[in-house]
Amino acid sequence: MDSATAPAVATAIEDYALIGDCHTAALVSKQGSIDWLCWPRFDSPACFAALLGTPDNGRWRIAPAETPVNITRRYLPGTMILETLFETPSGSAALIDFMAVEKDSIVRIVEGRSGSVEMQFELSLRFEYGSAIPWVTRLNHGSGLRAIAGPDQVVLHSDIKLHGKAMTTVASFTVRAGQRTRFVMSYAPSHQPLPVPPKADEALDDAEATWTVWSGRCAYRGRYREQVQRSLLTLKALSYYPTGGIVAAPTTSLPEQPGGTRNWDYRFCWLRDATFTLLALMHAGYREEAQAWGAWLRRTVAGSPSQLQTLYGLAGERWVLEWEVPWLEGYQGASPVRVGNAASTQLQLDVYGELIDALYQEATLGLVRPTASWDLQRALMQHLEEIWEQPDESIWEVRGGAQNFTFSKVMVWVAVDRAIRGAEQFNLPAPLERWRALRTRVHDTVCRFGFSHARNSFVQYFGADTLDASLLLLPLVGFLPPEDPRIAGTVEAIGRDLMVDGLIRRYHTHQTADGLKGSEGVFLACSFWYVDNLVLQGRHREARTMFSRLLALCNDVGLLAEEYDPVSRRQLGNFPQAFSHLALINTALNLDTHAGPAEQRSQGGDADGEVGEEY
Repeated sequence: MDSATAPAVATAIEDYALIGDCHTAALVSKQGSIDWLCWPRFDSPACFAALLGTPDNGRWRIAPAETPVNITRRYLPGTMILETLFETPSGSAALIDFMAVEKDSIVRIVEGRSGSVEMQFELSLRFEYGSAIPWVTRLNHGSGLRAIAGPDQVVLHSDIKLHGKAMTTVASFTVRAGQRTRFVMSYAPSHQPLPVPPKADEALDDAEATWTVWSGRCAYRGRYREQVQRSLLTLKALSYYPTGGIVAAPTTSLPEQPGGTRNWDYRFCWLRDATFTLLALMHAGYREEAQAWGAWLRRTVAGSPSQLQTLYGLAGERWVLEWEVPWLEGYQGASPVRVGNAASTQLQLDVYGELIDALYQEATLGLVRPTASWDLQRALMQHLEEIWEQPDESIWEVRGGAQNFTFSKVMVWVAVDRAIRGAEQFNLPAPLERWRALRTRVHDTVCRFGFSHARNSFVQYFGADTLDASLLLLPLVGFLPPEDPRIAGTVEAIGRDLMVDGLIRRYHTHQTADGLKGSEGVFLACSFWYVDNLVLQGRHREARTMFSRLLALCNDVGLLAEEYDPVSRRQLGNFPQAFSHLALINTALNLDTHAGPAEQRSQGGDADGEVGEEY
């Protein structure tokens, strides 16, 4: 079957689940199909790309031959091991999917639970984002195959015999109660020897033990523990273990509007996530991961402050050039499919605030010595003093031209404020008189030009009358206290103007020159920020009600995309989204603790942290 006649993949975004090994990740549909996998890294070319095209662009499907009467899914408690239970008229069978620990392998085990179930196996490997058909040969021993194309090779070991049909590997088999049928696929560069797949049952035990131990370290014991733990596991699965970087999402080009063009590659690490990530990990008890993230930040931004980027590759790579993939039709026809992200070249002033705040927080929390990044911070500050008045593309990476975005200038204030606090708290050398004058000037400028008396609200950019949900972060970063009338007015205005079905949009796309066609859904992180504001204002009942509404948007295995469409009641955007899960964790902590991340960040951190080792 060629691409012109193969049926499009119609699985809803929320009908996928994630499996991963802290190097890469795969999306598994409710129908038992792995429709997205990049090997060996998150940002490598996909070898299963049906998610963004057709089955002919690569997938691996294991499912009952007859249509199931019921499908239920779960993760084994405290793990990233996915179990999909198919119930059919003749019996039930579980499909257990996971990635083996440190083995570059996917393991799929079909386990009979009752009666007998006839299963079908279908494997279409397509390297280079679904374009390269590999050369497939049988292994000399056992049942299995080797597939190779250019730099990539995959080996599959199977408990059953497989055969080829129309450029696809297929098989049928029956599983009965108590029986297991196993498949293990392993990756290696093609110039290296054949990879040796692990034994499936042993790999399952190892993975369960590893994930259970890790999730058991969660220090949060509040009423939302299950949801927080699942979000932490998701963040861990989105982390790149060799470097400590965390990708925004494991996917590219899942649309922010059905059939639309707002489709971006999120398989990179964003500086805007810096402080959110650090505080979420620390408050949840994951000190080592927080240290690894901080070390990634410092290594990645090392160099000339004028070359600071908004996003980087997994190891800090700076070249992430954006291009379009013409042979993939896009998720349910949403094109173009993009690889790379041109936002890496934009000026976004907010990243200076995020970065310096994160560096300040890690020193305050005792993750590093206060001097670990001080020379870097001083260099960043010197550059920021020169450019802070320039217009930029904002936290939302608009492509309609630079503006003096209010939130960007607020984050300039955050950068200066945290640099001053660091110098004062740790007695570090700094031009404090000049910095204090700049802090006052930036604050006055924002309050003068970024606040609309007519709307009784801060506005999207200087002189505008439009709103922007990023303004919800003003009290969370300490720019003004939550009880300030200007903050109360801003929260009220955003709730009145940007709320849809109890959830918050980033901004009105028809009122904002973001350079893009079409609309988008509500932005889940912004909705969590609204809850944080309710908490800071003491409106706890409203906060919990809205938080419960947000939790109900998680799919059946607890995952969230970037956005949500209240009309179609579908998740939108890349999936699962680290920003959404970070916001969920931080909001749960704000609701259930006396000094959550919002309180800590707005106050500048806990000065009693123990000083750690320098990195």
